[in-house]
Amino acid sequence: MLRQRDKNSEIMLSCIEEKYYKGEVVLEHHSFVRIISGEMKIIQSDQKTIVGVGSTLLIPRNQLATFIKYPKDGKPYKSVVLTFTTEKLKHYYSNHSFELTKPQQHRLKLLPPHQLFDSYFAAFESYFDVEDDLPSDLIDLKIEEAMIILRSVDKDIDYTLADFSEPGKIDLAEFMEKNFMFNMTMEKFGYLTGRSLTTFKRDFKKSFKSTPQRWLTQKRLELAHYYLSSKDRKPVDVYLEVGFENLSHFSFVFKKQFGYAPTEIKLRAIDE
Repeated sequence: MLRQRDKNSEIMLSCIEEKYYKGEVVLEHHSFVRIISGEMKIIQSDQKTIVGVGSTLLIPRNQLATFIKYPKDGKPYKSVVLTFTTEKLKHYYSNHSFELTKPQQHRLKLLPPHQLFDSYFAAFESYFDVEDDLPSDLIDLKIEEAMIILRSVDKDIDYTLADFSEPGKIDLAEFMEKNFMFNMTMEKFGYLTGRSLTTFKRDFKKSFKSTPQRWLTQKRLELAHYYLSSKDRKPVDVYLEVGFENLSHFSFVFKKQFGYAPTEIKLRAIDE
């Protein structure tokens, strides 16, 4: 069972009781997250991170990641997610001057344990039982309180929150080689490489001599095969990470590509 309160609000309370929940995220705005119970695996192009109870993190906007959320220790996955909209941040920094003086490298931030985080999020646990949506005035108050606490705990957080620049045109081939496992629309891939959809498709064909969908499927299958054959992993643990939506579709296209099912890789290795 998946329950998400205030899904379109700047404060979202999530409760996931099913085996897992997967979502690809390219956030339009920064997200401030606290894990109340359960566990979350965060898969990025260059690393995997597992966060559990009491973890606090900031997910910058326009960052690619796959999030797989699990219940653990008999408890559902619960989290509080606050969204810092660009509009609200611009208003905030118009009254709290800050100048960007160094190059920005926005990365997922695992924030250190701190009593201010503990006391701030403790109030949210009781909100899971509130039937109505949270009042808008309360949301505004809690968002500003979160910004104040973040700036107090992390002195470099302004370099992320106060940067309102948009993605510029970057090397398409390099970006796609690093991020092919994220299951996004072509429009979103185009935006993150600083291109319109038409320009993205044109530049993609020049770089790879193939259509985006055909190339993406091939790359995801190759990565899955590597995990299964060289890392001794199971299909059920792999298909989500490489960009497929369900196990049956993954198994079908895998067999079509390689001539055998993903579950048969170990048997083939023994026969050889």
